Amino acid sequence: MISDISSPSIDPVWEEKYSSGHAELYPWDSIVTFVYRYFPKSKLRSSINILEVGCGTGSNLWFAAREGFNAFGIEASASAVAFANSRIASDGLQAQIIQGDFVSLPFPDNHFDLVFDRGSIVCCDLASGQKAVNEVYRVLRPAGYFYFNPYSDFHSSRSSGVTAPNGLTNSISEGSMVGVGQICFYSRDQVEKTLSSFCIESLEHLQITNVCRPGHSVHAEWRAIASKPS
Repeated sequence: MISDISSPSIDPVWEEKYSSGHAELYPWDSIVTFVYRYFPKSKLRSSINILEVGCGTGSNLWFAAREGFNAFGIEASASAVAFANSRIASDGLQAQIIQGDFVSLPFPDNHFDLVFDRGSIVCCDLASGQKAVNEVYRVLRPAGYFYFNPYSDFHSSRSSGVTAPNGLTNSISEGSMVGVGQICFYSRDQVEKTLSSFCIESLEHLQITNVCRPGHSVHAEWRAIASKPS
């Protein structure tokens, strides 16, 4: 993803959502668990750098900053970045949140102890997603951890849309991904290939079926924990 929101590689749905007032206020429980389980316990929190790729309105970084970590974020939507920075400043917290490019992270090598992506890299096609993960590897410190959370190809929204050769599914008409624009649904092989430079510490597949919906709507996602070899 690139910072020019007019680019055809950027789905305008997210800028439309954020500019109209959509905002996430509280952190995802999976991110809280990841941070507390994997941050280096031998270091002061004030010396631990944490990056979120695709931070939206900054709810996860708000949590990280409140807990005393050095919080960094990158997000394609200018409206989301403005909201995140305003909210964090109004609470007397500090974070560095910028509008920018997933596939070319503006951070130095070996800078972060933890990096996480909660359903943002999936907004890129497979090739761009691989570039983004390669950038995560570059900026992550040796022995640092990456939380990668793409949606799964078992997701019922995938079959209701049209999937292009680049891996992106558009025109989704059913399931929990309606209204979120283009999404790349990953198979297990694609997750493992994308993370091939890392050591995969854990790979979980979560599948939730809503039996009240026609066709038994299924939400499915991967939760991968990967480390950079030291």
